[in-house]
Amino acid sequence: MTIRRLDHVYYWTSDMERAVRFYRDVLGLQLVRQEGESWALFDAGGSRFALHGVVDGHPVAPGGATAVFAVDDLDRARLALEDRGARFHERGGEVPGYARFASLSDPDGNTVQLIEYMTP
Repeated sequence: MTIRRLDHVYYWTSDMERAVRFYRDVLGLQLVRQEGESWALFDAGGSRFALHGVVDGHPVAPGGATAVFAVDDLDRARLALEDRGARFHERGGEVPGYARFASLSDPDGNTVQLIEYMTP
């Protein structure tokens, strides 16, 4: 067996419509497919990101993973998302010489991060 690539990342959600609005309308991801309250799949620039609706016996708990979305200009992306109602956790961080990042939460409390890689 050989692992070829990461196929997708998904978060559980207790309110599919609210979560779809956040990822589509606030973050600007393209909704590719939605199956009612059980599943929503987005194009995230060549990668896939999904939402999984609540299943009996599986409580929605944030954490365990962070979806990280690359942007060309972190400052512009942050301002655009704040204009759409996003609230960031802090001013952001930096890995010197490598990247800058900023984190926010989706409506279910899952961490979402934006990252801008520095050019050499």
